[in-house]
Amino acid sequence: MARVTGGVTTKRRHKKILKLAKGYRNIRRTSFRRAKEAVMKAGMHAYVGRKQKKRDFRGLWIIRINAALRAHDMKYSRFIGAMTEKSIIINRKMLSEIAIHHPEAFGKIVAAVK
Repeated sequence: MARVTGGVTTKRRHKKILKLAKGYRNIRRTSFRRAKEAVMKAGMHAYVGRKQKKRDFRGLWIIRINAALRAHDMKYSRFIGAMTEKSIIINRKMLSEIAIHHPEAFGKIVAAVK
């Protein structure tokens, strides 16, 4: 019986990993073993990064809202507390977009909360 080598499968697997490692520097781009390590680590960082992105954007929205509220002589924490008290439900993403693109509408929201 003839000996079966996994050459085709191995070549395909190596090409897939080396393609993912494209753009890496030095031996991490050319050596399969090092490229596999680098790609696995990059995947872990990407997973964590997807979670961090949500935190980062929420922080950005809060900063934008706070900056827009300072023009109306109000602080972010008091504004959010008053919104909850008056049961006005607008999420932070939409509030920041309104503050940037429609300042007059944002002023009306602030007036309603005051």
